[in-house]
Amino acid sequence: MKVVFSMKKLFFLLGLLLLSLQMQAEDSSKAWTLTSCIEYALENNIDIRKSRLNLESAELSTQYARAQLYPNLSANISQGFTNNAFVKGSSAYTGSYGLSASMNLYRGGINWNNIRQQQLYEQSGAYNLEAAELDLKMSLFQVYMQLLYSAEAVDLYESMVAMSEYQCDRGERMLEAGSISKADYAQLESQLASDKYQLVMANNSLRTMKMELRQLLEITGFDDFNVATPEVDEVLVLRPLDDFQSIYYVALNSLPDIKACRADSMATAYELKKARGGYFPTITLNADVATGHNTASDYSFGDQLKYGLNEGVGLTISIPILTNRENKNAVEQAKIEQRNAVLTIADTEKTLRTELETLYNNAVAAQSQYIAAKEQLKSLEISLELIEQQYELGLKNTLELLTEKNNYLQAQQNLLEAKYDGVINVELLNLYQGKDLEIK
Repeated sequence: MKVVFSMKKLFFLLGLLLLSLQMQAEDSSKAWTLTSCIEYALENNIDIRKSRLNLESAELSTQYARAQLYPNLSANISQGFTNNAFVKGSSAYTGSYGLSASMNLYRGGINWNNIRQQQLYEQSGAYNLEAAELDLKMSLFQVYMQLLYSAEAVDLYESMVAMSEYQCDRGERMLEAGSISKADYAQLESQLASDKYQLVMANNSLRTMKMELRQLLEITGFDDFNVATPEVDEVLVLRPLDDFQSIYYVALNSLPDIKACRADSMATAYELKKARGGYFPTITLNADVATGHNTASDYSFGDQLKYGLNEGVGLTISIPILTNRENKNAVEQAKIEQRNAVLTIADTEKTLRTELETLYNNAVAAQSQYIAAKEQLKSLEISLELIEQQYELGLKNTLELLTEKNNYLQAQQNLLEAKYDGVINVELLNLYQGKDLEIK
């Protein structure tokens, strides 16, 4: 019975081990979609995490600004020893105990303006976090699409290599039959070598794009990194575009970068109010209570604390008269910051318009190029078939065949580039307008 039990246990453990290995293999071969890449990056990207910390810091600053409206309270305890060497028995221990509180009643509106300013900085921090997330999403999307482009380029050159190998095999038979010369066969071999070289370059580009995507995701391991390949069809390329002005105004009112600049600009207005508040007097309410004891006294410790108790309350008014230009300088500096904030908004809006115009023009051009490249490819495909038939009949030479094949390959490349250029630019325009990506 013991042997049977141990064998069952062994098989059970082996089963768990195999299941674990299978789960690890499935996890390592998991295909990363664009959505999963974005979700993972938003949680792990270092820049995003820094932006979250900056937002937390802004929230703490707002809490601190609010706390300045409330009174502060402090306790103080002191103990001392005195000794007069000329008077015998004059040594004494003394102690004092007290509570003191103060509260700003009026500071020229500085406290309230500071709260409003910090709230705007908090809003700006939230917008900056959104902007960082949007920038990361755009970068991930572009690298992901470049990776898909590279993968399709690999497939394209693999088909070209297969075609060249077929032509070389057929050319070898034709050479043996005397239908073509050695020079013609050498051209076929040279074309095959050229296509293989292009295939190697395409694979290198694919590996580079995978590396860039891993870096954006902050993935440092060396496991297999598989990427899902969603279908990128003609519908995505030829989506109708709104007019440029509509796109620009939507982006102008939805982009977090613009909102952050506007919040910062409004914050400078409160900085100016705070600076002007320095000209006004400050009114502070003070209160304290204190007592103490002395061992040289004839009264007991408790009586001393009781009869020595004293309380006080009062108002302190501080009126600035000469401040060595501190207030005037603060006001002038705040005005400069306010003007600079307005220029920052104008510059940001100008940059946005330039970026959107470039994307819009590229999207329109890519759609036109895609349509033209598709028609060109269709014509060249028919032409290549005819040339191949004529080549077999001896009506076309090897150079004409290879020229037509290269034209066909170039047309395929043009169509592939136009397809991905169109998708990338249209999707980026949507992201600028706050829309979701259609490619998942």
